[in-house]
Amino acid sequence: MQTELSKELGVEHAVFGFTPFPAVAAAISRAGGFGVLGAVRYTAPADLERDLDWIEANVDGRPYGLDVVMPAKKVEGVSEADVEAMIPEGHRQFVRDTLAKHGVPELDEGEASGWRITGWMEQVARGQLDVAFDYPIRLLANALGSPPADVVRRAHEKGVLVAALAGSARHARKHAEAGIDVVVAQGYEAGGHTGEIASMVLTPEVVDAVSPLPVLAAGGIGSGQQVAAALSLGAQGVWLGSVWLTVTEADLHSPAVTRKLLAAGSGDTVRSRALTGKPARQLRTEWTDAWDDPDGPGALPMPLQGLLVADAVSRIQKYEVEPLLGTPVGQIVGRMNSERSVQEVFDDLTRGFERAVDRINRIAGRGEQA
Repeated sequence: MQTELSKELGVEHAVFGFTPFPAVAAAISRAGGFGVLGAVRYTAPADLERDLDWIEANVDGRPYGLDVVMPAKKVEGVSEADVEAMIPEGHRQFVRDTLAKHGVPELDEGEASGWRITGWMEQVARGQLDVAFDYPIRLLANALGSPPADVVRRAHEKGVLVAALAGSARHARKHAEAGIDVVVAQGYEAGGHTGEIASMVLTPEVVDAVSPLPVLAAGGIGSGQQVAAALSLGAQGVWLGSVWLTVTEADLHSPAVTRKLLAAGSGDTVRSRALTGKPARQLRTEWTDAWDDPDGPGALPMPLQGLLVADAVSRIQKYEVEPLLGTPVGQIVGRMNSERSVQEVFDDLTRGFERAVDRINRIAGRGEQA
């Protein structure tokens, strides 16, 4: 599963694995793919530095990258307290009422929320980059459009490729104009923030829109056959996220979430604004239903929604309140039926890829004979 891009980065398989877990990122790179650590949960630079140190010590010299979330437009002088002050009291009351309805206990006195989306704020992301550029990362990905121009320049000065996610050909062209090196075409089926165009339609549209820039296909990909389909559509690799949530190296801190993922079918996700304020595919729960109910107050825009629900999500996760308990995940969850190691996932991907290529070669061969 090699392409020009995978050869440029020195990886055996053109499989780019996004994950919030350092152990998974390192295992992906050791298995011959390209591990990408998600940085959004790191609010303290020292924590990111600790985990990048760990990856460096456990990646066996293989390449890896970092994924951040930062807006293209710079916003000066806005603190977390300023953003918090914008949250309407009616929305705060809705959160309190929903938690009370399900009997969700309070956090212990003095216990801080472990899930604050301050990583969406530009100053936090820039602190992450100050740390990351001291490490030999090979790729910097941004999940919220093109990074600011100065960040792109800084990455290029360090010899780091820059990738950005796109949900349409129009977005992809903007990335190309901004000097992005790799475009991730993320289809409707993907977990987390997604657009409204399915991968089968989106991938070739983006490939045509930004040629000759390399494109990675994302969304609904979890088998070798799907990897082969993505490459046949012109992609130079695949970007996988959801499939790593149930690997043995992952650390979800919640057996209940793992059980729900393993039991879920491909129809058990929903694109909801409940978590961050932007449409994000996640497990459908009574929490997402409450926020998507027309009679409710509706989600706030990013980053207000993330700050509003941070403590609530921490409480739901800590006490494993199953009706409300969810996580971002794509429609590929229907194939995630057992816990496997990262290496076992790669073994399955490569076998499926080989079978798909052999099948196409046989079909093409018969066509030539006819």
